Amino acid sequence: MKKSSRMSVIHPHAAGVDIGAEFHVVAVPPDADAAPVRTFQRFTGDLHRMSDWLKTCHITTIAMESTGVYWLPAFEIPEAAGFNVILVNARDAKNVPGRKTDVNDAQWLQKLHSFGLLRASFRPEHDISVLRSYLR
Repeated sequence: MKKSSRMSVIHPHAAGVDIGAEFHVVAVPPDADAAPVRTFQRFTGDLHRMSDWLKTCHITTIAMESTGVYWLPAFEIPEAAGFNVILVNARDAKNVPGRKTDVNDAQWLQKLHSFGLLRASFRPEHDISVLRSYLR
C-alpha cells in the first residue's frame, strides 16, 4: 500500500516576510485574503499597518529572514502586537534556484513556515539586545 507523501500543515495561520532595504513583501495563506501578497514600506506607520493587515488575515505566527539591520523594526512591531515572530537564517530558507523575486521569497517563507520547516535563529532577551545596541 502506498503512503501519501503530503506534508501536514503545522501553522495554518502563518505569514512570510521578505525583508528589504526599501520595502518588505508579506505573504499570507492564499485563502486568508483576496490579495495574499502585499508590500509595505519600512517606516513605523507602515509596519503598524502591516500588523493590522496580518490581524485581519487571522495570522498568528510570522517568519522573516534576518537581512542586515532592516529586520529589527519589522520584527519588534508585530511582536509587540502579539504575533509569534521568528527570525530565520537565509540559508535555512534557501529557495530553489531560478526566478528569484521578493514575492516568491515571501511566499516560500510562508509555505515553509506553515509546514513547520523553519528553525528560529537565536535572539537574545530584550535587555541583552538593548545592551548590544549600545555597544555597537
